Amino acid sequence: MSKISQYLNEHILGEVTSAESARKIFSTDGSVLSITPELIVHPRVTNDIRKVARFTWQLAEKGHVMPMTTRGGGSDLTGAAIGKGIIINNLAHLNKIIYISQKNKDQFVHVQPGVNFATLNETLNSRDMAIPVYPTSAKFSTIGGAVANNSGGPTSGRNGLIRDWVNRLEIVLSNGDLIETSRMTRRELNKKKGLQTFEGEIYRKIDGIIEDNQELIKDKIDSDARDNVGYPGIAKVKQRDGSFDLTPLIIGSQGTLGIISEIVLKTEFYSNEESALVATFKSAEAARDAADILATLKPSSIQFLDGELFNMAKTHGKKYLFQTDELVDLIGAVLYVSFDDYGDRARTHKIKTATKKLSKLETTIFASSNHPIEDLYAVRDVSSVLLQPELKEESMPSLIDGASIPANRREDFITALDELATKHHVKLPLQIQWLDNIIDTRPIMQLHRVGDKQKVFKLIADYAEIVNKFDGCLIAKSGEGRLKATSVYKQLDDDLIETYAQIRAVFDPFGTMNPGVKQQSDLKTLISHLNPEYSLANFAKYSPRW
Repeated sequence: MSKISQYLNEHILGEVTSAESARKIFSTDGSVLSITPELIVHPRVTNDIRKVARFTWQLAEKGHVMPMTTRGGGSDLTGAAIGKGIIINNLAHLNKIIYISQKNKDQFVHVQPGVNFATLNETLNSRDMAIPVYPTSAKFSTIGGAVANNSGGPTSGRNGLIRDWVNRLEIVLSNGDLIETSRMTRRELNKKKGLQTFEGEIYRKIDGIIEDNQELIKDKIDSDARDNVGYPGIAKVKQRDGSFDLTPLIIGSQGTLGIISEIVLKTEFYSNEESALVATFKSAEAARDAADILATLKPSSIQFLDGELFNMAKTHGKKYLFQTDELVDLIGAVLYVSFDDYGDRARTHKIKTATKKLSKLETTIFASSNHPIEDLYAVRDVSSVLLQPELKEESMPSLIDGASIPANRREDFITALDELATKHHVKLPLQIQWLDNIIDTRPIMQLHRVGDKQKVFKLIADYAEIVNKFDGCLIAKSGEGRLKATSVYKQLDDDLIETYAQIRAVFDPFGTMNPGVKQQSDLKTLISHLNPEYSLANFAKYSPRW
Protein backbone atom coordinates (compact mmCIF):
# COMPACT_ATOMS: atom_id res chain seq x y z
CA MET A 1 0.00 0.00 0.00
CA SER A 2 1.36 3.43 -0.94
CA LYS A 3 1.79 6.17 1.65
CA ILE A 4 -0.88 8.28 -0.07
CA SER A 5 -3.48 5.50 -0.08
CA GLN A 6 -2.74 4.77 3.58
CA TYR A 7 -3.10 8.46 4.45
CA LEU A 8 -6.40 8.80 2.61
CA ASN A 9 -7.74 5.57 4.12
CA GLU A 10 -7.15 7.09 7.54
CA HIS A 11 -9.16 10.20 6.70
CA ILE A 12 -12.19 9.07 4.70
CA LEU A 13 -15.11 6.71 5.34
CA GLY A 14 -14.72 4.99 1.99
CA GLU A 15 -11.95 2.75 0.75
CA VAL A 16 -8.68 3.54 -1.02
CA THR A 17 -6.47 1.04 -2.79
CA SER A 18 -3.30 1.02 -4.84
CA ALA A 19 -3.48 -2.73 -5.50
CA GLU A 20 -2.21 -3.63 -8.96
CA SER A 21 -5.27 -5.79 -9.71
CA ALA A 22 -7.66 -2.92 -8.98
CA ARG A 23 -5.56 -0.43 -10.92
CA LYS A 24 -5.66 -2.72 -13.94
CA ILE A 25 -9.46 -2.99 -13.80
CA PHE A 26 -9.80 0.79 -13.72
CA SER A 27 -7.20 1.38 -16.46
CA THR A 28 -9.75 0.98 -19.25
CA ASP A 29 -13.20 2.27 -20.10
CA GLY A 30 -15.34 1.85 -23.21
CA SER A 31 -12.75 3.57 -25.41
CA VAL A 32 -9.71 2.19 -27.25
CA LEU A 33 -7.40 3.84 -24.72
CA SER A 34 -5.78 2.55 -21.55
CA ILE A 35 -4.17 4.53 -18.69
CA THR A 36 -3.23 2.92 -15.38
CA PRO A 37 -4.11 5.06 -12.33
CA GLU A 38 -2.10 5.29 -9.12
CA LEU A 39 -5.01 5.00 -6.70
CA ILE A 40 -8.68 4.01 -6.63
CA VAL A 41 -10.98 5.80 -4.17
CA HIS A 42 -14.46 4.45 -3.40
CA PRO A 43 -16.11 7.40 -1.58
CA ARG A 44 -19.00 6.59 0.77
CA VAL A 45 -20.17 10.15 1.30
CA THR A 46 -19.70 13.49 -0.44
CA ASN A 47 -17.31 14.55 2.29
CA ASP A 48 -14.92 11.81 1.15
CA ILE A 49 -14.69 13.44 -2.28
CA ARG A 50 -14.14 16.81 -0.64
CA LYS A 51 -11.24 15.46 1.41
CA VAL A 52 -9.61 13.87 -1.62
CA ALA A 53 -9.99 17.07 -3.65
CA ARG A 54 -8.60 19.16 -0.80
CA PHE A 55 -5.64 16.77 -0.52
CA THR A 56 -4.81 17.03 -4.26
CA TRP A 57 -5.20 20.82 -4.11
CA GLN A 58 -2.70 21.04 -1.26
CA LEU A 59 -0.28 18.80 -3.14
CA ALA A 60 -0.65 20.95 -6.25
CA GLU A 61 0.09 24.09 -4.24
CA LYS A 62 3.44 22.47 -3.41
CA GLY A 63 4.10 21.65 -7.05
CA HIS A 64 2.98 18.01 -7.06
CA VAL A 65 0.00 17.46 -9.38
CA MET A 66 -2.09 14.39 -8.57
CA PRO A 67 -4.93 14.30 -11.15
CA MET A 68 -8.47 13.24 -10.26
CA THR A 69 -10.81 11.42 -12.64
CA THR A 70 -14.42 10.69 -11.74
CA ARG A 71 -15.83 7.38 -12.93
CA GLY A 72 -19.25 5.75 -12.95
CA GLY A 73 -19.96 2.62 -14.95
CA GLY A 74 -16.74 2.97 -16.96
CA SER A 75 -18.65 2.92 -20.25
CA ASP A 76 -17.29 6.23 -21.57
CA LEU A 77 -16.26 5.84 -25.21
CA THR A 78 -13.79 8.74 -25.30
CA GLY A 79 -11.27 7.91 -22.57
CA ALA A 80 -12.79 10.42 -20.14
CA ALA A 81 -13.23 7.81 -17.37
CA ILE A 82 -9.54 6.87 -17.12
CA GLY A 83 -6.57 8.81 -15.80
CA LYS A 84 -3.09 8.42 -14.35
CA GLY A 85 -3.73 9.81 -10.87
CA ILE A 86 -6.72 9.11 -8.62
CA ILE A 87 -9.87 7.42 -9.90
CA ILE A 88 -12.92 8.42 -7.87
CA ASN A 89 -15.34 5.53 -8.29
CA ASN A 90 -18.90 6.70 -7.61
CA LEU A 91 -20.42 3.38 -8.57
CA ALA A 92 -19.46 1.59 -5.37
CA HIS A 93 -21.36 3.63 -2.76
CA LEU A 94 -22.76 6.88 -4.19
CA ASN A 95 -25.55 5.04 -5.97
CA LYS A 96 -28.69 5.97 -4.04
CA ILE A 97 -31.98 7.54 -5.07
CA ILE A 98 -32.40 10.21 -2.39
CA TYR A 99 -35.92 11.44 -3.02
CA ILE A 100 -38.73 11.25 -5.57
CA SER A 101 -41.36 13.99 -5.82
CA GLN A 102 -44.62 12.90 -7.46
CA LYS A 103 -46.43 16.23 -7.30
CA ASN A 104 -48.23 16.84 -10.59
CA LYS A 105 -46.67 20.23 -11.22
CA ASP A 106 -43.31 19.49 -9.60
CA GLN A 107 -42.18 16.01 -10.52
CA PHE A 108 -38.48 15.43 -9.92
CA VAL A 109 -35.96 12.92 -8.66
CA HIS A 110 -32.92 13.61 -6.46
CA VAL A 111 -30.06 11.12 -6.91
CA GLN A 112 -26.40 10.42 -6.32
CA PRO A 113 -24.22 10.21 -9.45
CA GLY A 114 -23.52 6.46 -9.24
CA VAL A 115 -27.17 5.47 -9.75
CA ASN A 116 -27.55 3.16 -12.75
CA PHE A 117 -29.59 4.96 -15.43
CA ALA A 118 -31.80 2.00 -16.33
CA THR A 119 -32.44 1.18 -12.67
CA LEU A 120 -33.43 4.79 -12.04
CA ASN A 121 -35.93 4.77 -14.88
CA GLU A 122 -37.33 1.40 -13.80
CA THR A 123 -37.90 2.82 -10.32
CA LEU A 124 -39.56 5.90 -11.77
CA ASN A 125 -41.66 3.80 -14.17
CA SER A 126 -43.20 1.99 -11.21
CA ARG A 127 -44.55 5.41 -10.19
CA ASP A 128 -45.68 6.29 -13.75
CA MET A 129 -42.72 8.66 -14.12
CA ALA A 130 -39.66 8.70 -16.37
CA ILE A 131 -36.63 10.62 -17.53
CA PRO A 132 -37.54 10.44 -21.24
CA VAL A 133 -34.06 10.95 -22.67
CA TYR A 134 -31.55 8.16 -22.05
CA PRO A 135 -28.37 6.85 -23.69
CA THR A 136 -28.25 3.47 -25.43
CA SER A 137 -25.80 2.46 -22.69
CA ALA A 138 -28.42 3.04 -19.96
CA LYS A 139 -28.25 -0.56 -18.70
CA PHE A 140 -24.60 -0.23 -17.72
CA SER A 141 -23.99 3.50 -17.34
CA THR A 142 -24.75 5.96 -14.56
CA ILE A 143 -26.82 9.10 -14.38
CA GLY A 144 -23.68 10.99 -13.31
CA GLY A 145 -21.91 9.87 -16.47
CA ALA A 146 -24.86 10.92 -18.61
CA VAL A 147 -24.83 14.40 -17.06
CA ALA A 148 -21.04 14.69 -17.34
CA ASN A 149 -21.33 13.86 -21.05
CA ASN A 150 -24.63 15.67 -21.76
CA SER A 151 -25.76 12.41 -23.31
CA GLY A 152 -28.51 11.90 -25.81
CA GLY A 153 -30.11 8.73 -27.09
CA PRO A 154 -32.73 7.19 -29.37
CA THR A 155 -35.48 9.59 -28.26
CA SER A 156 -33.39 12.75 -27.92
CA GLY A 157 -34.65 14.05 -31.26
CA ARG A 158 -38.00 14.60 -29.58
CA ASN A 159 -37.07 14.91 -25.89
CA GLY A 160 -33.76 16.79 -26.04
CA LEU A 161 -30.51 15.99 -24.24
CA ILE A 162 -29.97 15.23 -20.57
CA ARG A 163 -29.17 18.93 -20.00
CA ASP A 164 -32.84 19.69 -20.70
CA TRP A 165 -33.85 17.58 -17.69
CA VAL A 166 -31.35 18.69 -15.04
CA ASN A 167 -32.63 21.17 -12.45
CA ARG A 168 -29.81 21.45 -9.91
CA LEU A 169 -26.38 20.03 -9.22
CA GLU A 170 -24.22 19.68 -6.14
CA ILE A 171 -20.55 20.05 -7.10
CA VAL A 172 -17.25 19.43 -5.32
CA LEU A 173 -14.78 22.02 -6.61
CA SER A 174 -11.12 21.33 -7.26
CA ASN A 175 -10.15 22.73 -3.83
CA GLY A 176 -12.71 20.57 -2.00
CA ASP A 177 -15.34 23.26 -1.48
CA LEU A 178 -18.96 22.22 -2.02
CA ILE A 179 -21.42 24.33 -4.01
CA GLU A 180 -24.94 23.93 -5.34
CA THR A 181 -25.78 25.23 -8.80
CA SER A 182 -29.22 26.49 -9.78
CA ARG A 183 -30.62 29.60 -11.43
CA MET A 184 -30.29 32.68 -9.26
CA THR A 185 -31.44 36.28 -9.62
CA ARG A 186 -29.14 39.20 -10.41
CA ARG A 187 -29.22 40.16 -6.72
CA GLU A 188 -28.28 36.65 -5.62
CA LEU A 189 -25.46 36.62 -8.17
CA ASN A 190 -24.02 39.82 -6.74
CA LYS A 191 -24.00 38.21 -3.28
CA LYS A 192 -22.12 35.21 -4.68
CA LYS A 193 -19.60 37.48 -6.40
CA GLY A 194 -19.03 39.24 -3.08
CA LEU A 195 -17.88 36.06 -1.35
CA GLN A 196 -14.16 35.99 -0.52
CA THR A 197 -13.97 32.29 -1.31
CA PHE A 198 -13.08 30.08 -4.28
CA GLU A 199 -16.80 29.96 -5.11
CA GLY A 200 -16.99 33.75 -5.15
CA GLU A 201 -13.90 33.88 -7.36
CA ILE A 202 -15.51 31.46 -9.82
CA TYR A 203 -18.67 33.54 -10.09
CA ARG A 204 -16.70 36.75 -10.57
CA LYS A 205 -14.42 35.32 -13.24
CA ILE A 206 -17.07 33.42 -15.19
CA ASP A 207 -19.28 36.51 -15.24
CA GLY A 208 -16.27 38.46 -16.47
CA ILE A 209 -15.57 35.96 -19.25
CA ILE A 210 -19.18 36.20 -20.37
CA GLU A 211 -19.08 40.02 -20.38
CA ASP A 212 -15.75 40.11 -22.25
CA ASN A 213 -16.83 37.60 -24.89
CA GLN A 214 -20.46 38.47 -25.60
CA GLU A 215 -19.97 38.70 -29.35
CA LEU A 216 -17.97 35.45 -29.51
CA ILE A 217 -20.57 33.61 -27.45
CA LYS A 218 -23.40 34.95 -29.59
CA ASP A 219 -21.75 34.25 -32.95
CA LYS A 220 -19.86 31.01 -32.35
CA ILE A 221 -21.37 29.23 -29.34
CA ASP A 222 -25.00 30.18 -28.78
CA SER A 223 -26.85 28.29 -31.51
CA ASP A 224 -29.36 25.52 -31.95
CA ALA A 225 -26.59 23.20 -33.17
CA ARG A 226 -26.13 20.12 -31.04
CA ASP A 227 -22.47 20.58 -30.13
CA ASN A 228 -20.76 19.22 -27.00
CA VAL A 229 -17.24 20.39 -27.86
CA GLY A 230 -15.53 22.38 -25.12
CA TYR A 231 -17.90 24.24 -22.79
CA PRO A 232 -20.83 25.43 -24.94
CA GLY A 233 -23.01 25.64 -21.82
CA ILE A 234 -21.39 29.03 -21.18
CA ALA A 235 -23.97 30.46 -23.60
CA LYS A 236 -26.81 29.44 -21.26
CA VAL A 237 -25.28 30.56 -17.95
CA LYS A 238 -26.43 34.19 -17.96
CA GLN A 239 -29.84 35.23 -19.24
CA ARG A 240 -30.95 38.65 -20.47
CA ASP A 241 -32.68 39.36 -17.15
CA GLY A 242 -29.33 38.96 -15.38
CA SER A 243 -30.20 35.58 -13.84
CA PHE A 244 -27.24 33.22 -13.56
CA ASP A 245 -26.77 29.45 -13.37
CA LEU A 246 -23.55 27.44 -13.61
CA THR A 247 -25.49 24.20 -14.16
CA PRO A 248 -25.39 24.33 -18.01
CA LEU A 249 -21.63 24.86 -17.84
CA ILE A 250 -21.02 21.81 -15.63
CA ILE A 251 -23.23 19.55 -17.76
CA GLY A 252 -21.08 18.01 -20.48
CA SER A 253 -17.79 19.10 -18.88
CA GLN A 254 -16.66 15.48 -18.31
CA GLY A 255 -15.33 16.08 -14.82
CA THR A 256 -12.96 18.88 -15.84
CA LEU A 257 -14.73 21.69 -13.93
CA GLY A 258 -15.94 19.89 -10.83
CA ILE A 259 -17.06 16.56 -9.43
CA ILE A 260 -20.82 15.99 -9.45
CA SER A 261 -21.98 14.66 -6.07
CA GLU A 262 -25.78 15.02 -6.30
CA ILE A 263 -28.25 15.64 -9.14
CA VAL A 264 -31.87 16.81 -9.27
CA LEU A 265 -33.69 15.96 -12.51
CA LYS A 266 -37.12 16.78 -13.87
CA THR A 267 -39.34 13.87 -14.83
CA GLU A 268 -42.47 13.41 -16.92
CA PHE A 269 -45.41 11.03 -16.93
CA TYR A 270 -44.56 7.63 -18.32
CA SER A 271 -46.37 5.34 -20.73
CA ASN A 272 -45.14 1.75 -20.98
CA GLU A 273 -46.99 1.16 -24.23
CA GLU A 274 -45.17 1.23 -27.55
CA SER A 275 -46.01 0.38 -31.14
CA ALA A 276 -43.39 -0.04 -33.86
CA LEU A 277 -42.80 -0.99 -37.44
CA VAL A 278 -39.84 -2.15 -39.49
CA ALA A 279 -39.55 -1.34 -43.20
CA THR A 280 -36.93 -2.73 -45.57
CA PHE A 281 -35.71 -1.03 -48.74
CA LYS A 282 -33.62 -2.10 -51.70
CA SER A 283 -31.69 1.17 -51.65
CA ALA A 284 -30.40 3.27 -48.78
CA GLU A 285 -31.48 6.43 -50.60
CA ALA A 286 -35.11 5.24 -50.73
CA ALA A 287 -35.00 4.48 -47.00
CA ARG A 288 -33.71 7.94 -46.22
CA ASP A 289 -36.47 9.53 -48.31
CA ALA A 290 -39.03 7.41 -46.45
CA ALA A 291 -37.60 8.47 -43.09
CA ASP A 292 -38.26 12.10 -43.95
CA ILE A 293 -41.87 11.23 -44.77
CA LEU A 294 -42.38 9.29 -41.53
CA ALA A 295 -40.87 12.06 -39.42
CA THR A 296 -44.00 14.14 -40.07
CA LEU A 297 -45.98 11.64 -37.93
CA LYS A 298 -43.97 12.68 -34.85
CA PRO A 299 -42.77 9.21 -33.79
CA SER A 300 -40.71 8.74 -30.64
CA SER A 301 -37.78 7.55 -32.73
CA ILE A 302 -36.68 6.63 -36.24
CA GLN A 303 -33.57 4.51 -36.66
CA PHE A 304 -31.91 4.17 -40.07
CA LEU A 305 -29.92 0.92 -40.29
CA ASP A 306 -27.53 0.27 -43.16
CA GLY A 307 -28.24 -2.99 -44.97
CA GLU A 308 -24.56 -3.88 -44.59
CA LEU A 309 -25.15 -4.30 -40.84
CA PHE A 310 -27.50 -7.19 -41.58
CA ASN A 311 -25.14 -8.69 -44.13
CA MET A 312 -22.43 -8.62 -41.46
CA ALA A 313 -24.81 -10.16 -38.92
CA LYS A 314 -25.50 -12.98 -41.38
CA THR A 315 -21.86 -14.02 -41.15
CA HIS A 316 -22.57 -14.69 -37.46
CA GLY A 317 -25.49 -16.92 -38.49
CA LYS A 318 -28.03 -14.26 -37.49
CA LYS A 319 -31.32 -13.85 -39.37
CA TYR A 320 -34.18 -11.43 -38.91
CA LEU A 321 -37.87 -11.64 -39.67
CA PHE A 322 -37.48 -10.06 -43.11
CA GLN A 323 -34.53 -12.17 -44.24
CA THR A 324 -34.61 -15.14 -46.57
CA ASP A 325 -31.72 -16.78 -48.38
CA GLU A 326 -32.92 -15.20 -51.61
CA LEU A 327 -33.49 -11.64 -50.40
CA VAL A 328 -30.90 -10.92 -47.72
CA ASP A 329 -28.34 -9.39 -50.08
CA LEU A 330 -30.94 -7.17 -51.74
CA ILE A 331 -31.60 -5.08 -48.63
CA GLY A 332 -30.05 -1.64 -48.90
CA ALA A 333 -31.38 -0.28 -45.60
CA VAL A 334 -33.91 -0.83 -42.83
CA LEU A 335 -36.01 1.66 -40.89
CA TYR A 336 -37.17 1.06 -37.33
CA VAL A 337 -39.95 3.46 -36.31
CA SER A 338 -41.58 3.61 -32.87
CA PHE A 339 -44.59 5.43 -31.39
CA ASP A 340 -45.24 5.82 -27.66
CA ASP A 341 -48.34 8.06 -27.71
CA TYR A 342 -50.79 7.66 -24.85
CA GLY A 343 -53.68 5.46 -25.87
CA ASP A 344 -53.70 2.39 -28.09
CA ARG A 345 -56.04 4.13 -30.51
CA ALA A 346 -53.58 6.95 -31.19
CA ARG A 347 -50.70 4.55 -31.78
CA THR A 348 -52.78 2.27 -33.99
CA HIS A 349 -53.79 5.25 -36.10
CA LYS A 350 -50.19 6.30 -36.57
CA ILE A 351 -49.08 2.78 -37.50
CA LYS A 352 -51.85 2.61 -40.11
CA THR A 353 -50.94 6.04 -41.46
CA ALA A 354 -47.25 5.12 -41.63
CA THR A 355 -48.09 1.85 -43.39
CA LYS A 356 -50.26 3.70 -45.90
CA LYS A 357 -47.49 6.19 -46.68
CA LEU A 358 -44.90 3.42 -47.03
CA SER A 359 -47.15 1.28 -49.23
CA LYS A 360 -46.68 3.83 -52.01
CA LEU A 361 -42.96 3.01 -51.99
CA GLU A 362 -41.04 -0.12 -52.90
CA THR A 363 -40.73 -1.57 -49.41
CA THR A 364 -41.73 -4.47 -47.19
CA ILE A 365 -43.40 -3.58 -43.88
CA PHE A 366 -43.55 -5.45 -40.58
CA ALA A 367 -45.68 -3.84 -37.84
CA SER A 368 -46.16 -4.69 -34.17
CA SER A 369 -49.86 -5.11 -34.91
CA ASN A 370 -48.99 -8.28 -36.86
CA HIS A 371 -45.64 -9.35 -35.39
CA PRO A 372 -44.31 -9.68 -31.83
CA ILE A 373 -42.66 -6.40 -30.92
CA GLU A 374 -39.67 -8.37 -29.60
CA ASP A 375 -38.95 -9.40 -33.22
CA LEU A 376 -38.84 -5.74 -34.18
CA TYR A 377 -36.61 -4.87 -31.22
CA ALA A 378 -34.14 -7.49 -32.47
CA VAL A 379 -33.93 -5.67 -35.81
CA ARG A 380 -33.33 -2.34 -34.07
CA ASP A 381 -30.55 -3.88 -31.98
CA VAL A 382 -28.61 -5.51 -34.84
CA SER A 383 -25.43 -3.74 -33.72
CA SER A 384 -25.35 -5.83 -30.54
CA VAL A 385 -24.51 -8.86 -32.67
CA LEU A 386 -21.58 -7.12 -34.32
CA LEU A 387 -19.63 -5.48 -31.52
CA GLN A 388 -18.02 -8.73 -30.41
CA PRO A 389 -16.24 -9.96 -33.59
CA GLU A 390 -15.62 -13.68 -33.80
CA LEU A 391 -11.94 -13.19 -34.63
CA LYS A 392 -10.02 -12.45 -31.42
CA GLU A 393 -7.80 -9.75 -32.92
CA GLU A 394 -10.68 -7.77 -34.46
CA SER A 395 -12.76 -5.04 -32.84
CA MET A 396 -15.25 -2.33 -33.78
CA PRO A 397 -14.05 0.68 -31.77
CA SER A 398 -16.07 3.84 -31.26
CA LEU A 399 -13.88 6.29 -33.14
CA ILE A 400 -16.08 8.39 -35.42
CA ASP A 401 -19.64 7.92 -34.23
CA GLY A 402 -21.89 10.51 -32.64
CA ALA A 403 -21.66 13.33 -35.21
CA SER A 404 -24.60 15.57 -36.07
CA ILE A 405 -25.06 16.61 -39.70
CA PRO A 406 -27.69 19.11 -40.93
CA ALA A 407 -30.46 17.35 -42.83
CA ASN A 408 -29.87 19.43 -45.96
CA ARG A 409 -26.20 18.35 -46.08
CA ARG A 410 -26.73 14.69 -45.18
CA GLU A 411 -26.65 13.16 -48.67
CA ASP A 412 -23.46 14.96 -49.66
CA PHE A 413 -21.91 13.97 -46.33
CA ILE A 414 -22.74 10.29 -46.90
CA THR A 415 -21.10 10.46 -50.33
CA ALA A 416 -17.97 11.93 -48.75
CA LEU A 417 -18.07 9.23 -46.07
CA ASP A 418 -18.07 6.54 -48.76
CA GLU A 419 -14.93 8.14 -50.19
CA LEU A 420 -13.34 8.16 -46.72
CA ALA A 421 -14.08 4.45 -46.31
CA THR A 422 -12.41 3.73 -49.64
CA LYS A 423 -9.39 5.86 -48.72
CA HIS A 424 -8.81 4.01 -45.44
CA HIS A 425 -9.84 0.57 -46.77
CA VAL A 426 -12.55 0.09 -44.15
CA LYS A 427 -16.29 -0.49 -44.16
CA LEU A 428 -18.36 2.26 -42.53
CA PRO A 429 -21.98 1.06 -42.34
CA LEU A 430 -24.30 3.76 -41.02
CA GLN A 431 -26.77 3.88 -38.19
CA ILE A 432 -28.67 7.17 -37.98
CA GLN A 433 -30.92 8.59 -35.25
CA TRP A 434 -33.09 10.32 -37.78
CA LEU A 435 -34.97 12.80 -35.64
CA ASP A 436 -31.82 14.52 -34.44
CA ASN A 437 -29.49 13.68 -37.36
CA ILE A 438 -26.98 11.75 -35.26
CA ILE A 439 -24.78 9.48 -37.37
CA ASP A 440 -22.93 6.46 -35.99
CA THR A 441 -20.49 4.22 -37.80
CA ARG A 442 -17.76 1.88 -36.61
CA PRO A 443 -14.91 0.37 -38.62
CA ILE A 444 -13.58 -3.14 -38.10
CA MET A 445 -9.95 -2.83 -37.00
CA GLN A 446 -7.07 -4.87 -35.61
CA LEU A 447 -5.49 -2.56 -33.04
CA HIS A 448 -2.49 -4.81 -32.41
CA ARG A 449 -1.28 -4.01 -35.93
CA VAL A 450 0.96 -0.98 -36.41
CA GLY A 451 -0.96 0.04 -39.53
CA ASP A 452 -4.30 0.12 -37.74
CA LYS A 453 -2.80 1.96 -34.75
CA GLN A 454 -1.63 4.70 -37.10
CA LYS A 455 -4.98 4.64 -38.89
CA VAL A 456 -7.00 5.33 -35.72
CA PHE A 457 -6.14 9.00 -35.33
CA LYS A 458 -5.82 9.67 -39.05
CA LEU A 459 -9.34 8.34 -39.51
CA ILE A 460 -10.65 10.56 -36.70
CA ALA A 461 -8.86 13.61 -38.11
CA ASP A 462 -10.13 13.03 -41.66
CA TYR A 463 -13.64 12.43 -40.37
CA ALA A 464 -13.51 15.66 -38.36
CA GLU A 465 -12.61 17.58 -41.51
CA ILE A 466 -15.52 16.07 -43.42
CA VAL A 467 -17.98 16.83 -40.62
CA ASN A 468 -16.75 20.41 -40.48
CA LYS A 469 -16.95 20.73 -44.27
CA PHE A 470 -20.64 19.89 -44.20
CA ASP A 471 -21.46 22.24 -41.28
CA GLY A 472 -21.85 19.42 -38.79
CA CYS A 473 -20.82 18.87 -35.18
CA LEU A 474 -18.35 16.03 -34.54
CA ILE A 475 -19.22 15.79 -30.85
CA ALA A 476 -23.01 15.69 -30.56
CA LYS A 477 -23.84 12.46 -28.74
CA SER A 478 -21.57 12.84 -25.69
CA GLY A 479 -18.24 14.58 -24.99
CA GLU A 480 -14.96 14.57 -26.90
CA GLY A 481 -12.96 13.16 -23.98
CA ARG A 482 -9.28 12.67 -24.75
CA LEU A 483 -9.74 10.44 -27.82
CA LYS A 484 -11.27 13.03 -30.15
CA ALA A 485 -10.24 16.30 -28.52
CA THR A 486 -7.12 16.94 -30.60
CA SER A 487 -8.86 16.39 -33.93
CA VAL A 488 -11.93 18.41 -33.07
CA TYR A 489 -10.02 21.35 -31.59
CA LYS A 490 -8.11 21.69 -34.87
CA GLN A 491 -11.45 22.67 -36.42
CA LEU A 492 -12.05 25.51 -33.91
CA ASP A 493 -10.97 29.12 -34.15
CA ASP A 494 -8.16 30.20 -31.80
CA ASP A 495 -10.36 32.69 -29.94
CA LEU A 496 -12.86 29.94 -29.13
CA ILE A 497 -10.13 27.58 -27.90
CA GLU A 498 -8.72 30.38 -25.74
CA THR A 499 -12.13 31.13 -24.20
CA TYR A 500 -12.65 27.47 -23.31
CA ALA A 501 -9.15 27.36 -21.79
CA GLN A 502 -9.98 30.41 -19.67
CA ILE A 503 -13.18 28.77 -18.41
CA ARG A 504 -11.30 25.65 -17.43
CA ALA A 505 -8.54 27.61 -15.68
CA VAL A 506 -11.14 29.36 -13.50
CA PHE A 507 -12.37 26.06 -12.06
CA ASP A 508 -9.09 24.15 -12.22
CA PRO A 509 -6.09 26.48 -11.73
CA PHE A 510 -3.66 23.65 -10.88
CA GLY A 511 -4.70 21.19 -13.61
CA THR A 512 -5.90 18.44 -11.28
CA MET A 513 -9.34 17.88 -12.83
CA ASN A 514 -9.17 15.10 -15.44
CA PRO A 515 -6.20 16.52 -17.40
CA GLY A 516 -5.98 15.41 -21.02
CA VAL A 517 -9.75 15.39 -21.36
CA LYS A 518 -11.22 18.25 -23.42
CA GLN A 519 -7.64 19.29 -24.18
CA GLN A 520 -5.34 18.82 -27.16
CA SER A 521 -2.67 16.13 -26.79
CA ASP A 522 0.26 15.28 -29.01
CA LEU A 523 -0.21 12.30 -31.29
CA LYS A 524 2.61 10.27 -29.70
CA THR A 525 0.95 10.48 -26.30
CA LEU A 526 -2.40 9.33 -27.69
CA ILE A 527 -0.82 6.45 -29.59
CA SER A 528 1.02 5.36 -26.43
CA HIS A 529 -2.37 5.08 -24.70
CA LEU A 530 -3.90 2.84 -27.37
CA ASN A 531 -5.03 -0.46 -25.96
CA PRO A 532 -4.21 -3.30 -28.40
CA GLU A 533 -6.40 -5.62 -26.32
CA TYR A 534 -9.43 -3.33 -26.64
CA SER A 535 -12.67 -5.21 -26.23
CA LEU A 536 -16.23 -4.57 -25.20
CA ALA A 537 -16.35 -7.92 -23.44
CA ASN A 538 -16.95 -6.24 -20.08
CA PHE A 539 -20.21 -4.86 -21.45
CA ALA A 540 -21.27 -7.86 -23.52
CA LYS A 541 -23.71 -9.02 -20.84
CA TYR A 542 -25.59 -5.73 -21.27
CA SER A 543 -26.15 -6.07 -25.03
CA PRO A 544 -27.25 -4.15 -27.06
CA ARG A 545 -24.62 -1.45 -27.33
CA TRP A 546 -23.76 0.99 -30.10
